[in-house]
Amino acid sequence: MGQFFSEIKNDSIPLDLNEIPVLEYNVFFDRVSDLLKDESRHCLAYFCTKISGILKFYCCIANDSNKNIVVFSHEQKENQPVLRSLTPGCLQLHVFEREIHENNGVEFDGHPWLKPVRYSHKRSDQSDSIDNYPFYAIESEELHEVGVGPIHAGVIEPGHFRFICNGEKVLHLEIQLGYQHRGMERLFVDKNDSLTRCILSESIAGDTSVGHALAHSQLIESLAGIEIGEPLQIERCIALEMERIAVHIGDTAALCGDVAYQLGQVVCEALRTSVINTTQLWCGNRFGKGLVRPGGSNYSLSNDVADEILNVLTDVSRRFCEMTDRIYSLPSVLARFEDIGIITQQQALNIGVVGMAARSCDIMRDIRSTHPFQFYKSHSIQPVTLESGDVLARAMLRNLEVRESIKIIREMLGLWQQKNKNNKKPAYDYKLKPNRFAVSLVEGWRGEICHIALSDAKGNIEHYKVKDPSMHNWLALALAVRNQEISDFPVCNKSFNLSYCGNDL
Repeated sequence: MGQFFSEIKNDSIPLDLNEIPVLEYNVFFDRVSDLLKDESRHCLAYFCTKISGILKFYCCIANDSNKNIVVFSHEQKENQPVLRSLTPGCLQLHVFEREIHENNGVEFDGHPWLKPVRYSHKRSDQSDSIDNYPFYAIESEELHEVGVGPIHAGVIEPGHFRFICNGEKVLHLEIQLGYQHRGMERLFVDKNDSLTRCILSESIAGDTSVGHALAHSQLIESLAGIEIGEPLQIERCIALEMERIAVHIGDTAALCGDVAYQLGQVVCEALRTSVINTTQLWCGNRFGKGLVRPGGSNYSLSNDVADEILNVLTDVSRRFCEMTDRIYSLPSVLARFEDIGIITQQQALNIGVVGMAARSCDIMRDIRSTHPFQFYKSHSIQPVTLESGDVLARAMLRNLEVRESIKIIREMLGLWQQKNKNNKKPAYDYKLKPNRFAVSLVEGWRGEICHIALSDAKGNIEHYKVKDPSMHNWLALALAVRNQEISDFPVCNKSFNLSYCGNDL
């Protein structure tokens, strides 16, 4: 333990709560500021719990260079809720401070944008409602506002986008979410049932069922001291890569649809269906629900399913490569992708972008490599990065990651064949270690997923924290459309494909 923080590894033995340093706020402020000056570090989570009138703040910062996570805290009396904001010097903390403000009434002096994030049911100020959200406005006869949503033409979650435009050019976009706050984090505490918690984890973001279920299972296994064998670790990684392949191919179809390239759209839609139908063959659900559980599996991989995965991926690889070679050589497609919706590397670093959006700006943030988990600890991978940070980079990254994921699955299946298969059934009667702080990170297809749990003296979950990568990346979309034609918004939006429900926990 360092003087100012404790250190923990991803998917490892949890910390004793008493080992986490409690700093005076001015020291806490300086530590966060100093640590985040290093571009190899970023904030995983910054959140607040309330016990007996005391607000306890926890900050977790990932160090990608040494694969460690540093954890430290500070305390504040509930009736003294004014703190100096870290956001002016560390912009990536803006959304974390906003969430703490919304839920606990803490005023962050100097925060430039202290607005609600989710409209949680137990928010501090009940007068704050989705109907009186304080949109940014510019008074001018030359400018106009354009509102999009929250009702969407497609079958997705509600979200409102408010544009300020000069003619067709977007000067500013403000994204308002929080229409369907589900109280998900509180349910993990209140629903003291192991299976219910597993089902909840799969429902955090429906397009990332495997990723969030794996993050939850890792967390429980850490808190309960449950060890799993390499065959199950490999199976989980294969399922995660299958999810990545399916969504990336589906997003490629949607991007083609947004630029009216129908051939690319329908071919990729068909290929996505082939992949998710293979997942259904494995576990009975196209999105992998029920596949990942703590301690074991009800759907251990069989030789027949493994053979089918290889057969399907061989066919998908051939057809997808043929299609994407065509997509990314068509002038009509490239004209709509290239130099559109650019996020610079510096912007991405400033706001803490994660996942494939970061990798498209040549920032090597990939939990599989930087904070490895499951069989990635034994089977290292080399993440794909690009430099231009535009729609083309985010689209091309999907193309390259599909190819890389197919390669990873083939390699892992070869290793799996050599293992003695001894998977157990899921463990639902576990007992959690008391007074512990556990962190679980997973690289979902969208990016970094973080689940954190605090257990009390009796071993019950006292606080559960979830962070979907969308929480980091929504601001990136708002920046990407600045100075773009408003007609480019759909393709910019789809190039990130962020989660509404992943934000509206």
